[in-house]
Amino acid sequence: MKADTAETSLDISPSAKRIRPGWKQHLMDWDLYLLLAPGLFYFLIFKYLPMWGIIIAFQDYSPFQGILNSDWVGFKHFIRLFQYDKFWEIFRNTILISLYNLIFFFPAPIVIALLLNEVRRSWFKRSVQTIIYLPHFISWVVVAGITYLLLGTQGGIVNEVIKASGGEALSFLTTPDWFRSLLVSQSIWKEAGWGTIIFLAALSGVDTQLYEAAIVDGAGRWRQLWHITLPAIRSTIFILLILRLGNILDVGFEHIFLMLNSTVTSVGDVFETYVYREGLIGGKFSYTTAVGLFKSFIGLILVVGANWLTKKFGEEGVF
Repeated sequence: MKADTAETSLDISPSAKRIRPGWKQHLMDWDLYLLLAPGLFYFLIFKYLPMWGIIIAFQDYSPFQGILNSDWVGFKHFIRLFQYDKFWEIFRNTILISLYNLIFFFPAPIVIALLLNEVRRSWFKRSVQTIIYLPHFISWVVVAGITYLLLGTQGGIVNEVIKASGGEALSFLTTPDWFRSLLVSQSIWKEAGWGTIIFLAALSGVDTQLYEAAIVDGAGRWRQLWHITLPAIRSTIFILLILRLGNILDVGFEHIFLMLNSTVTSVGDVFETYVYREGLIGGKFSYTTAVGLFKSFIGLILVVGANWLTKKFGEEGVF
């Protein structure tokens, strides 16, 4: 009898359950939605509404006729882009600069974060972090100016030292072979320190008991790094890599524009500089919109493909 009574008391009929309607639950969380609203409005106004403008890539857009009244031309501008005699040169330059950044710049914040994670003196660690964060707040105009002061042929500090040592001045800024390496070096100096923030945050979440257990098992620093630290931040690395691949055709207009000159155009002319010349200076709005849409399509393919591969490796993708 007692068992039956217990079962009866634990039995909850569906009518006894009061399920709160969905809209009432949302009203209970109004403060959370209020916090979310600024971000939603930002993406709606500055990201999604401007997407309406991509329609002009399929038109002969005229500012006087507007989007709705401009003539529809279909894929005319895309065909023109692919038939452009320097299309493959621009495409190659963009891809190569992105690959340089992917191979040399992308791992730099990871390596720096791993090194900082091994520092045990907090005051020294904080000092180094402050120093390497500072270049991020310097504009590319200043970075380009510093580069010209250091590497310029006339009066450049590095060339002055070379000439004082009996050597001949080197044309760092006007030699095509130096251009891509120079761009990547500038990016590493300016942004690598700032990029460590995400990885240091991921490293801070690693359970210290794992290291203690590894020490008991006789694992040294390298073993701990390989078997504990890197697996702990592997998902973060994959996610950032996917996002990076999505912007593989975006190599930074301001950076390249400031460093570009007539002698390195063959290796430095990219889609951003081409769009600047054709769109802003030449007024070919529909054509350059088609170029931007082509870049976005390539980025979408790479993101979807990289996300699929990431899941194949057992990691969580972006979506």
